[in-house]
Amino acid sequence: MEINDNVFNKIEKKTNVSKENIINIASKLNEGNMKDPNTLSDIIHELANLTGKNVSKEKEDKIIELIVNDKVPKNIDNMI
Repeated sequence: MEINDNVFNKIEKKTNVSKENIINIASKLNEGNMKDPNTLSDIIHELANLTGKNVSKEKEDKIIELIVNDKVPKNIDNMI
């Protein structure tokens, strides 16, 4: 799947996370197991640090549950 620069620009504008950081995180997800709660937790913490957001343990658990159970929207544009 190829994501065009418009999507990266929208994400960067909303989150202040650069295209390079997004690609690095995507690489980590690609190399890791997206169904592994520890891998997902590490990625969530990294994203929280990059965006300056605080993610509660409850919210982290909910995010992990959604990902593990394939309940994440398939269309990235809908998430933005």
